[in-house]
Amino acid sequence: MSDIYAPRSNDDVARLVLEHPLAWVVSGGDGLSATALPIRPVFGANGAVVELLGHYPRKHPQAAALRAQPGALFLFMGPHGYVSPSWFSDRNQAPTWNYVSVQIEADVRFIDDDLELRAVLEDLVQATEQGRPNPWSLDEVGTRYTQLAARIIPFRAAVRAVRGRFKLGQDERNDTFSEILTGLAREGRSELHDWMAEFSDHD
Repeated sequence: MSDIYAPRSNDDVARLVLEHPLAWVVSGGDGLSATALPIRPVFGANGAVVELLGHYPRKHPQAAALRAQPGALFLFMGPHGYVSPSWFSDRNQAPTWNYVSVQIEADVRFIDDDLELRAVLEDLVQATEQGRPNPWSLDEVGTRYTQLAARIIPFRAAVRAVRGRFKLGQDERNDTFSEILTGLAREGRSELHDWMAEFSDHD
């Protein structure tokens, strides 16, 4: 039986992790630890995420834990929001929450290399500054770069598994789905509205 909330393709996963790059990195060890970090994906030939790039403060306790036990779960959360029955003509329904999320299991490998660090930071800066009218570049840090770079360490995480859940009203009746879109538009929640509209098979 197919999962109606599964991503339709690798492109859906790619879109989420590119548009919402801040992920929770969760690891085990002596106890659970979680850190929110900006993450950049690396894609394989088929468009699947095969690697994740990021960096930690060098003295971060989770970095030390991941050196000992490299397995981690990266949690990406996309657009989400409450769906109110107050929007429906048929009020004999319960509220719900629509959302887009991706979990990626990966093994973290730290790379204590100046060139690798520069490449990871350049990639992140270029991605986040792209499209701005006066984009900032890493070169503008100037001589402070060496001092700042000494405090952080880059990593590459080899992906083991990807699980996506795109709960966007796929199981709603046509009339209810239309009323959800109207309610979201009325409240100015355009991103969730647009994702729902794009995923919709409703008439």
